[in-house]
Amino acid sequence: MAEKTGTGPSSDFRELAKSFGGVAAEYDRARPSYPQELFDALERLAGRGLKGARVLDVGAGTGISTRLLAGRGADVLAVEPNAGMAGQFLAVSPGLGLVRGSGDELPFHDASADFVTYAQAFHWTTPEKSVPEAIRVLRPGGALALWWNVKDSNAAWVRAMGERLHAALPTTYHGYGAVDEVTSHLAPYDLRVEHTRLRWERRVTVDHMITDLTSRSYLAALAPEQRAPLLAVEREALLAEFPDGTVVEPYVLDLTVALTPS
Repeated sequence: MAEKTGTGPSSDFRELAKSFGGVAAEYDRARPSYPQELFDALERLAGRGLKGARVLDVGAGTGISTRLLAGRGADVLAVEPNAGMAGQFLAVSPGLGLVRGSGDELPFHDASADFVTYAQAFHWTTPEKSVPEAIRVLRPGGALALWWNVKDSNAAWVRAMGERLHAALPTTYHGYGAVDEVTSHLAPYDLRVEHTRLRWERRVTVDHMITDLTSRSYLAALAPEQRAPLLAVEREALLAEFPDGTVVEPYVLDLTVALTPS
């Protein structure tokens, strides 16, 4: 399942993004983490390590990526506009700092960061604003890193789930844009763009999967009585596919790193 494309949020999607605050606990509990190979790849493409680097993790949500970046030794500061998500971040990320703000108007000085990262979040920005803002706050040779972790639709059950949800929610269910769509927003700027793709999987219970779905914006925005029957259909389909109750979720993780001139 995925969120919206990388073309920047319309006013409707800005409203949709507000729904995350009400499901922040579910989001933190059930959304997938990221494999360490992601950060290995980020360091390789950026040409420098995360240890000791100043990182602004924008659209940090509940801190899933922020905590992992800190675990790699980064001097990381989260940036999150949503009050509910920020509250959950502070509750589960002791010792990590957070600033309320958005990628379209970063509340930081020029040339003050080594990395600006967006984990599952760049698609909620307006690229015409967020890319120049990232460039402004990055030091020479700094890296803007964008990544998306998406269930692999090569798996028939993933594809079928997407088709059901799209049919049920034709105006709000949405998928990520292609990598070339994302990188097109970087093309007008003096940046060296690198990309890699990783594949990994996680094993979770059906209940965990349902909680994950509950945290998706297109379902979180629904009233409980609207959401419940859709989740019931997905639970039944998952149990039919995985009768032992353990779901094997395959993921495709796309990482784009854009480097500023040294």
